[in-house]
Amino acid sequence: MYSRVVRPVLYRLGKGDAEVAHEQTLNALRRLGRVPGAVRLMSRFQTGSERTVFGVRFPGAVGLAAGMDKNGIALPAWRALGFAFVEVGTVTAHPQPGNEKPRLFRLVEHEAVINRMGFNNLGSEALAARLAAYGPLGYPLGVSIGKSKVTPLEDAVEDYVTSLRRLYRYGDYFAVNVSSPNTPGLRSLQDAGHLRELLTALRAEASSLSVGGLDGKPILVKIAPDLTSSAIDELLQVCTEVGIAGIIATNTTIGRPGVESHPLASETGGLSGRPLTETAAKTVAHIHAETGGTLPIIGVGGILDSADAARLFDAGASLVQIYTGLIYRGPGLVRQINRGVR
Repeated sequence: MYSRVVRPVLYRLGKGDAEVAHEQTLNALRRLGRVPGAVRLMSRFQTGSERTVFGVRFPGAVGLAAGMDKNGIALPAWRALGFAFVEVGTVTAHPQPGNEKPRLFRLVEHEAVINRMGFNNLGSEALAARLAAYGPLGYPLGVSIGKSKVTPLEDAVEDYVTSLRRLYRYGDYFAVNVSSPNTPGLRSLQDAGHLRELLTALRAEASSLSVGGLDGKPILVKIAPDLTSSAIDELLQVCTEVGIAGIIATNTTIGRPGVESHPLASETGGLSGRPLTETAAKTVAHIHAETGGTLPIIGVGGILDSADAARLFDAGASLVQIYTGLIYRGPGLVRQINRGVR
């Protein structure tokens, strides 16, 4: 029903503008979350494949990736679609509109998306207020934090720390986004020196905010799929030394594998979806092998069916996240993966 009825309607919204469809879908889900009993009624999508990863108990293995619900407006509804956890953001210390529109493009025949959203969000203070109003969500919440565009690179550490401080009580884990291609200079924070300074500061802040002097809530690093093996190894060494809880692999790619001839391939931004399937799996496998399986991995990128998810689990991922796959395959994809995991 999704592919034959719902998806064609969504693709026509806003005269084919993908961002309009995105916004209207979020608004519909926000309304759904307010309907008494609606979430419970849709419980048939849910699954009981529980697992504990980096100290957090997850009711299942499939999560919603950052970027879909940046400002957390539809959080009560996602569990009804079968997601075991949700990652909001990427959120920044300062509110920002993001890049100029249009900035989201579907490459339908390739089941891919190019985006150059630019961390459009209402800011970490607004997100904290919304999460406070929700109260307990009933599932683990990840919070992806990034650098504000107006903040110079030399002040990036305090920018990240500010968002962590504001949102610390609400997140179950925090993802440090240093790999988006849509904020100028951001990917340079993946370099060992910059990354060590940033992660050390975030770990210290988490420890200071934790109750009882513990290490604090888990902090993960989201990496780009465009790093060389040696660059990944250097990044992993920093993460291990600082005591990072896990890796999210991967973000979007600045490459155009398999879509070079598409009319939209020249649009700037990060590519996601089917063209990333192979790279994501190889990156997860490399991280798993390099760390001997000691560093948990959330696999994301190019998951459009249960076989894609299974490949990431086989490569060493403990959890997976989807985003572009949801656009092309609908919520049935979540149920399909959950069944495969079971």
